[in-house]
Formats: sequence, C-alpha cells, structure tokens
Amino acid sequence: MQLGINLGYWGAGMDGDNLAVAQEADRLGYAVCWAAEAYGSDAATVLSWVAAQTERIDVGSAIFQIPARQPAMTAMTAATLDTLSGGRFRLGLGVSGPQVSEGWYGVKFDKPLARTREYVEIVRRAMSRERLSYEGEHWTLPLPGGPGKPLKLTVHPQREHIPLYIAAIGPKNLEQTGEIADGALLIFPAAEHLEETTLTHLRAGREKAGKTLDGFDVCPTLPLAVGADKDLPALADTFRPYTALYVGGMGSAKQNFYNRLARRMGYEKEAAEIQQKYLAGDKQGAAAAIPQDLIDKTTLLGSVERIADRMRAYADAGVTTLSLAPAGFTLEERLASLRAGTEALEHAGLA
Repeated sequence: MQLGINLGYWGAGMDGDNLAVAQEADRLGYAVCWAAEAYGSDAATVLSWVAAQTERIDVGSAIFQIPARQPAMTAMTAATLDTLSGGRFRLGLGVSGPQVSEGWYGVKFDKPLARTREYVEIVRRAMSRERLSYEGEHWTLPLPGGPGKPLKLTVHPQREHIPLYIAAIGPKNLEQTGEIADGALLIFPAAEHLEETTLTHLRAGREKAGKTLDGFDVCPTLPLAVGADKDLPALADTFRPYTALYVGGMGSAKQNFYNRLARRMGYEKEAAEIQQKYLAGDKQGAAAAIPQDLIDKTTLLGSVERIADRMRAYADAGVTTLSLAPAGFTLEERLASLRAGTEALEHAGLA
C-alpha cells in the first residue's frame, strides 16, 4: 500500500504551508499529492504550482469538477499538466453536487452517471490524440450543421495513458467507476465496512469490463491526528466540524451522498440527527451528535502503533493508496504528522 497526501481546498487558511507539506511528502517518498476544488480555488493551478517545485511525487486532481469544464478542456489540461510535470499527473473527476453544479456553474444536475460515462469517453478519446468526434445524449462533437470539424489534440502527453480516477460514493457510481476508470477516490471509508459499501460494487463494475480489481487503485482520503492513545476523544474532536459538514451539510436534506454512506455503515439514527441539526443551523449540536466510533472508523487517530494497526486493516480490506490529510495548527505539526504516517506504514510492514 502506498501513501498519498491530500492538500484539500486552497484558501482554507494553510496556503503558506501547503507547498512545504507537498515538498516534505515528496522527500519522504509519498506517491501522490492531491488538490481539490469546489467554488474557490481551482485544482489545476495549484497542481501546476506544486509540480513545478517537487521532483518525484505525482500530482492529482481530487477532483476536477465535471460541470466546470467541457470534456475537451479537461483533456487539454490533463495533457498539459502531464507534460509539465514530466509524466506525474493523475486525473481525478467527479460530478460535484447539485448545489455547486446548478448554483455555481449553472449546469443541471441530472443523469450524473450517464454524463460521467460520456465525459470519460470524450476525455480519453481526446487524450489519445485521435480526431475528436462524438455522438451522445449530452455531448455531440462537432456540432451538426455548423462550421465545426473534428480536431486533434496538439499537445503530446508525457505518457500514453494518464491514470483516470472518479470520486464515487453511491453503489451505482462505484459500479460504473469500476467499469470505466483506473481508480476510485473515496471519502469516509471505514475498513470494517469497505467490502459491503465499496469493493463489492467496484468489483461488479470491473467484471462488466472483463477485468478484476488487480491494478485498480482504491484510494481513500483519511484525516490523520497523531497523539497518545489515552487522548483519543480529544483527537476525535479535531475532526467533528469536518465530519459534521459532510454528513450534515454537504447537500440538501434529500440529497447528501455522505449522509447516505453513514447510514449504510449502520449509523442511520445518528446520521439523521446530525443532518437535522446541521441544516437547522446548529453546527455545534451536529458535531456533538457524531459518535466517536464513526470518527475513529473514518480517520487515523492515536499513536504510531495504533495508526499502523489501522493502516494494516485498510490494506487488508483492499486499499492500495491511502491519502492522508494531516491535522495540525502549525506547519511543524503537519510535517510531524507526515513523518508519523511514513513511520506507521513501515511499522505495519507495508512500506
């Protein structure tokens, strides 16, 4: 199992330290550095900045939002980043959510599975440098009856095949991801529930494509807080606002993918309470309603030895790249967490 680092959203208050975090991860041998986007910073600019100042670590979009870009532009961006980084780019895609898609981009959030499938087909066709033509439900290239003609990407990516990941949570999305992608980007994964919530659906998709999970990258992001095992409640409290935001507020009462995931993990009553309080404006109450067990199962908390045990559980469950989001109020604390991640991986016998 490899380790990655997730810088999250640029503009979250730690921007000055993020480059140092990426450079330390590069020095320590981390496999990939991911950056995200929602309705603030874009991931492509951040990744180009990081790639220019690192040497070996891959840079990946987690995610480029599908409603934000036409598929041909995503192919252009991916090819450019792969070229500029010397073949170190990984393309992560996702549909985002209804609020961002419709409120920020003005793109209707309908038929997300069909849109994703067409989008991936066009991106891959464009990156292969064949002349681009496509007839689908959501995209037609070139537009009929006009002056457009099939064009070919003029940039040569460093590699013949740029790894393509999809951010997936629900069963149908996971199955399609297994069928059409090279990897899955996961959030709130519990090792104890990974088979029934995730892998069984990915495996079904791989079987549709005549493949197995061999070579498919199962890549969850896990917040990391290092400390004494006796301080687990306090360490868990570090991530209460984060968990409350996703389970309670990332979406509407009718459509919150993370809330549904918590319910599938057995936290039906708790997920309902967290969401009800968060959407009512009681964010502190929502955070307080999160069971410590839910946080513990979806983060890495405690001593290096305890974190090593959890890493081993994820590896045994089928995770191939574990991306860490290290907690810390200072740069020194975040860098220490990165080093602890490497130490834990070695302690677990997974390095």
